[in-house]
Amino acid sequence: MAGSSVTPTPLLKDELDIVIPTIRNLDFLEMWRPFFQPYHLIIVQDGDPSKTIKVPEGFDYELYNRNDINRILGPKASCISFKDSACRCFGYMVSKKKYIYTIDDDCFVAKDPSGKDINALEQHIKNLLCPSTPHFFNTLYDPYREGADFVRGYPFSMREGVPTAVSHGLWLNIPDYDAPTQLVKPRERNTRYVDAVMTIPKGTLFPMCGMNLAFDRELIGPAMYFGLMGDGQPIGRYDDMWAGWCIKVICDHLGLGVKTGLPYIWHSKASNPFVNLKKEYKGIYWQEEIIPFFQSATLPKDCTSVQQCYIELSKQVKDKLSKVDPYFTKLADAMVTWIEAWDELNPTGEGLAKLSISNGPAK
Repeated sequence: MAGSSVTPTPLLKDELDIVIPTIRNLDFLEMWRPFFQPYHLIIVQDGDPSKTIKVPEGFDYELYNRNDINRILGPKASCISFKDSACRCFGYMVSKKKYIYTIDDDCFVAKDPSGKDINALEQHIKNLLCPSTPHFFNTLYDPYREGADFVRGYPFSMREGVPTAVSHGLWLNIPDYDAPTQLVKPRERNTRYVDAVMTIPKGTLFPMCGMNLAFDRELIGPAMYFGLMGDGQPIGRYDDMWAGWCIKVICDHLGLGVKTGLPYIWHSKASNPFVNLKKEYKGIYWQEEIIPFFQSATLPKDCTSVQQCYIELSKQVKDKLSKVDPYFTKLADAMVTWIEAWDELNPTGEGLAKLSISNGPAK
């Protein structure tokens, strides 16, 4: 009919949750309304549970604070970080959807070079729904994108690719730098929009940033544990990187792919580099031993599920990294607790009401 328009159904509308960690009112959602409103939000409130977090009208959401986490997980709540954005992984655990998109509350809608608003969620979904190529690098980056293909010399036997477990997005404006780099480049801004998506090759680690990240919860969810960070811990701001190192080792073992590149979001404000340095300094020191550990980590063939892989990795963390600092013994134990809590909330087979959460989120 002339002049009529049909609004297309949003991609994966009933199969994706958006997880947001926060300590403040979520006014930033107004900017994201055209893209996020059709989806269910899981908001994980950090800090003081008595504080009321305001969510703009019209969004479908559930909100969990620390009291909810303690009530739902009981003693196992000890594995969920406090006063750190790592608390977001509780949202991954309580979700019942196949896919997760997580975003920080200081991330706004970016514009592409033509000035058009970027629908970051839609691009993440496209990344997750097409294969990855970790075993052989395609010099035209993602061969499944429109207008691209496999280049001459790419083995035909590998062109089917592997399932994509993780889509790692990037940021314009404030770069995701560590504190020392922030201090020496306080005015630096990322203005480079690179129109590319690539698969991170097998055997290669990467620094995963959790502020603009999507993943297939069914394929890799139990490994998306952001560790023990923040209040009471000797380290912060390594939560997403810890998860990134773990998921990459497991994805390589299980034959899954990780993509990075598009989409971009606009990172609106830089955090305080002096505060960040206090949180990071042990991590900056420890990572020189942590990264070689993950680079050499191997998993036995009989580890065929993400949970099995993660428990095995926790044993290796305890065995190899505890000599670096006693914190890693505590972290390894928390990794096991995380898997136990995940399996209680997400039982397989019959009797899915093993641990009900239906009576509980604050609203």
